[in-house]
Amino acid sequence: MQIFAVREVPVVSWSSPDRFSLRPRAVTAFWLVFGLFLFGLGETFLIAAGAGVSPWTVFAQGIGIQFDLSIGAATFVVGVGVLLLWLPLRQRPGIGTILNVFIIAATIEYTLPFLPTADTYVGKLALVVIGILIVGLGSGAYLVANLGPGPRDGLMTGLQRVTGARIALVRALLESSVILCGWLMGGVVGLGTVIFALGVGPAVSVGLYLTARLSQPVSLSQ
Repeated sequence: MQIFAVREVPVVSWSSPDRFSLRPRAVTAFWLVFGLFLFGLGETFLIAAGAGVSPWTVFAQGIGIQFDLSIGAATFVVGVGVLLLWLPLRQRPGIGTILNVFIIAATIEYTLPFLPTADTYVGKLALVVIGILIVGLGSGAYLVANLGPGPRDGLMTGLQRVTGARIALVRALLESSVILCGWLMGGVVGLGTVIFALGVGPAVSVGLYLTARLSQPVSLSQ
């Protein structure tokens, strides 16, 4: 199916031609912010489900437990910490990179109290699936805006460039490491974590596909 076969980030009419632009068009900035909000909201659904969260949120939960921080504050600390790791890798952030840290953390902090919880495991898994789909849609919008990668994606590409290892191997080792560290510090690892790991790729593909289809003109590789 074409919706699951997107091979690169599409370029649409509102994509920024310069990923390091500090003065993007209003429409580009809107979709960047909206996409990051959706990403954070999807992560919040995963937390509310209580069935295991995404790898980096497991790490943030562990940080929060160890330093008595709320999940939103811990997410912000992790984002800043990852950005500091960019320095020896000589990675260059864009405005989207910086906003990624603030908007996702703030969304988690302020929407979590209002999201529903589930008492049954079926209900928990439903919240996990909804969260993953929202993360995918948000990723589609923020990636297509082309204003800089998120801190974690930048760390991944920086490590790949320095080590020369395959991107899949770097991503797998990075995600596995943060899950292990987060779990050792008290973060929640569960079936939702596994579902996220398996489902986030297709969900992002769907997000990119729909973003491209709903924006004209488009350049979409399939």
